[in-house]
Amino acid sequence: MGRNVMSIKIMNIKEKSLLFARLAADAYGTKAAVTAEAKKHGFTKIKFYDVGGAQAYRFESATDVVVACRGTQPTEFNDLKADLKAFPVKAETISRVHRGFKAEVDELWPKISKDVKKVTKSLWFCGHSLGAAMATIMASRCNLNYKYPDPECLFTYGSPRVGWPKYVKSLKICHYRWQNNNDIVTRVPLRIMNYRHDGRLMYIRSNGTIDDSGKSHMWRRFNDRMKGMWSGLKKGKVDNFSDHAMAEYIHHLENW
Repeated sequence: MGRNVMSIKIMNIKEKSLLFARLAADAYGTKAAVTAEAKKHGFTKIKFYDVGGAQAYRFESATDVVVACRGTQPTEFNDLKADLKAFPVKAETISRVHRGFKAEVDELWPKISKDVKKVTKSLWFCGHSLGAAMATIMASRCNLNYKYPDPECLFTYGSPRVGWPKYVKSLKICHYRWQNNNDIVTRVPLRIMNYRHDGRLMYIRSNGTIDDSGKSHMWRRFNDRMKGMWSGLKKGKVDNFSDHAMAEYIHHLENW
């Protein structure tokens, strides 16, 4: 994409998915590095939010505003253990959400919401890992509150489950939820804790092909995950963790 990027609205789903994946990855960088990368995609105004360790970027072009929430890249069991202690709390909108995810959003929301209220262009949210959960909660707050513009769509990568069924059902947002084969973060917090996923599932199979049907196909995915795990072990890597890397998502999207 050149510096004069086209309106995101007229991009196809492949172009949108790759753009938002790159922006979600960019959100891990320093402001200087992120600004340089964002300008390659046509975003001329970049703002960095950092409150209490919770971080996000705001990218603005001639036609669009994108809020990309910064996540985490867990590589050890201890990182996942924090997700397993996912006590639910009352959401700002309806039902209950993960306490830790909501706390991260609450840190940033006073500053981000102030800017979002002024948006007159198309508004989008994206994020990876923890950033995906944060982006989901932020998009829901905009969607369910008339004071904010309604988001065009939400794109998440390697997202954990965010809230209880009633909360998930309340989300009337266009949401493409990308899951790379054995990405373990997409399986926490556990369903037994009453947490559920939101959005249209975009599943990357173990062979790199993409199931964009939006259907879960539970047993097919289970078999595919076993193939992916075995393939990873033969390469000397733990598939559950390596599949969570943002670079893996981008690689598969570039080859879609």
